[in-house]
Amino acid sequence: MPDAPASLLDTWRGTVLPQWVDYNGHLNDAYYMVVFSQATDALMAMIGLDEAGRKATGHSIYTLEAHINYLQEVKQDAAIVVRTQVLGSDAKRLQIYQAMHRADDDTLLAANEQMLLNVDTTAGPRAAPFAPTVLARVQMLTVAHKSLPQPKHAGRRIALPG
Repeated sequence: MPDAPASLLDTWRGTVLPQWVDYNGHLNDAYYMVVFSQATDALMAMIGLDEAGRKATGHSIYTLEAHINYLQEVKQDAAIVVRTQVLGSDAKRLQIYQAMHRADDDTLLAANEQMLLNVDTTAGPRAAPFAPTVLARVQMLTVAHKSLPQPKHAGRRIALPG
């Protein structure tokens, strides 16, 4: 992986499939996470945890926490893109932010923040430090993305006003 650019990573592109649309005529809430999960898989491949990397290291990524903000309706056949930003990392964890945009006009449709954990699948599974080659890529992305603006919907929590 060459030096990481100080720009968001395009991690998923596709079209909203008919089976993903609910009775309200828009993307069902569960399928937002399907799309974000596929974008996370692409990020895993970028850092060296694709199928070959998982097999070689015995490691994988587990999601510890996820928070989705549904911002705009997403209709069937809409072309969408997910862009990923690394917000932070340590020896075992990766905090990411994913933004789902309409591909044709870049409208922000949804935002997703996740805390991911590196797991040794051969010993448990149990939390473990990233393999050295994976850690180097994670750190490179973390440093590169520190120069990007903090996303508006990152760090939010669910609470009633008052």
